[in-house]
Amino acid sequence: MAGKLTYQDVQDLYRQHGPALLAYGTNMLGDRAAAEDVLHQVFLKLLATDRLPAEPRPYLFKAVRNRALNAMRSSARLSSLEGHEWLVKPQGMVEAGLEIERIMRDLPEEQREVVVLRIWGEMTMAEVAVVLDIPENTVASRYRYALNRLRALLKEETK
Repeated sequence: MAGKLTYQDVQDLYRQHGPALLAYGTNMLGDRAAAEDVLHQVFLKLLATDRLPAEPRPYLFKAVRNRALNAMRSSARLSSLEGHEWLVKPQGMVEAGLEIERIMRDLPEEQREVVVLRIWGEMTMAEVAVVLDIPENTVASRYRYALNRLRALLKEETK
C-alpha cells in the first residue's frame, strides 16, 4: 500500500484491521466507546494522509496506541476493563470470548498489551516491538510470561 492513499484504501484498512485495533484500544482504555472514538480519529487522520509505510499494520497499531495514551492523559484517569466487552466474538463463541476477556484482565497490563498485539493484531514480535518502542527480546519475554500466566489461570479454572 505504499503510494498515494485513496479513500478506498482507508476503507480496506478499516475492514481488515478495525476489529483488532478496536480490541487493542479497548484493552488500553478499558472502555469500548472511548476506543471507538480513538479508532475513528486515527482513520479520519488517515483520510488526510497521502501515504502510508509499506507495512501499515504496525503504523496503525502505534497510531491507536498514541491516541489512546493521549486520551488517557487528557481524561486523567485509567478505566478498568471490568464490565466492558472488548473482543469481537464469533457466533457460537460468546461464552468462550467472555471467559478469555475475564482471564486476560488478570494479566499485568504490559503483558496483556503484547498478547493483544500478537494474537488479535496478528503482529510479529518485531512489529510489536516497533509499536511499543521496546526491544524485541522484551516483547518475547512479556509474551512468554503472559502465556505461562494464562496457562496457570486456565489450570486453576479447570480444577
